[in-house]
Amino acid sequence: MATSKVTYLGDLRTSSEHLQSGSVIISDAPTDNNGKGEAFSPTDTVANGLASCMFTVMGIKARDLGVDFTGSTAEVTKIMGTEPRRITEIHVTFTMELEADEKTKTILERTAMTCPVHYSLHPDIKKEIVFHWK
Repeated sequence: MATSKVTYLGDLRTSSEHLQSGSVIISDAPTDNNGKGEAFSPTDTVANGLASCMFTVMGIKARDLGVDFTGSTAEVTKIMGTEPRRITEIHVTFTMELEADEKTKTILERTAMTCPVHYSLHPDIKKEIVFHWK
């Protein structure tokens, strides 16, 4: 069974529907690649997916540990290269809204690095991950 249905809307824009939930995301080509940049680009979505995935697996582990980091944020920076045009670096800076002991911090940080997106990205993509804790 398919995960999503992507429709080309013209003018370098797509609509992606998540078939299980019906939620929709729009993507645009970035301004540096002939687009309007009015929505996430496909490569923005990949970079953002890393942070989202890391939060998800940390959330599962945090629940097991009986801790909550609701309200935490991650800032994502994607760096593009040329020849071929591709993502060369993804920087993720987490600001964790949790006062935790060193053991809990280590467990959550190590768990983040085991997310499926992290494992799925090409090893040539530099991943710079930083955690700031309360």
